[in-house]
Amino acid sequence: MFTIEHEYDATIVTLIDEGKAPLIEDITISAFEDCVTLRQADPRTDEIVQITLSMSQLRDLRAALDLPEGVYQLKKV
Repeated sequence: MFTIEHEYDATIVTLIDEGKAPLIEDITISAFEDCVTLRQADPRTDEIVQITLSMSQLRDLRAALDLPEGVYQLKKV
């Protein structure tokens, strides 16, 4: 299950883990104009962990999901 919210400067997607236990904490993804952040609570420390991806890192991740093992460099066409 997931939710989508549109705020002034970002689109917020929350991914909610469903199914059999053990379940993973919800992940909140905030897409801004220049970066994307992923936030998730760490149940061991009760702290929020945040990862920030640049738009080029996000582009590379998107491409990597459909490629076999290897080293790649995307070029603008």
